[in-house]
Amino acid sequence: MAQIRDVVEQYVKLVGSGPTQAIVDLYAPDAVVEDPIGTEPRHGHQAIREFYDVIANLQRHTELRPDTVRIAGKHAAFVFTLVTEFGDQRLSLSPIDVMEFDDDGKITRMRAYWSQDDMITEKV
Repeated sequence: MAQIRDVVEQYVKLVGSGPTQAIVDLYAPDAVVEDPIGTEPRHGHQAIREFYDVIANLQRHTELRPDTVRIAGKHAAFVFTLVTEFGDQRLSLSPIDVMEFDDDGKITRMRAYWSQDDMITEKV
């Protein structure tokens, strides 16, 4: 359980400020990302890298809501807030992420629950 919590904390930290490759390294080679849920799943490191590259050059930060982290076996669910800034716009989003892990603590599947209605946009 501690290993999974560590990966969740590292994931949120890296989404907020880390390089794309460090995020990808948290995933198993054949992992699947569906973010947001209902969109076409991305399979494997290359597709996952392309997904996270979208935010790589944005000013961003994240905050894990530790009271929301739930771990059951090789599964975790949690809420975190991602804030990105570009130009004079600030975008905030607090998805519910659900992850599955392999025996080595690598993420094998990530599904993010959120929609456009959950995005908060404001002027900086």
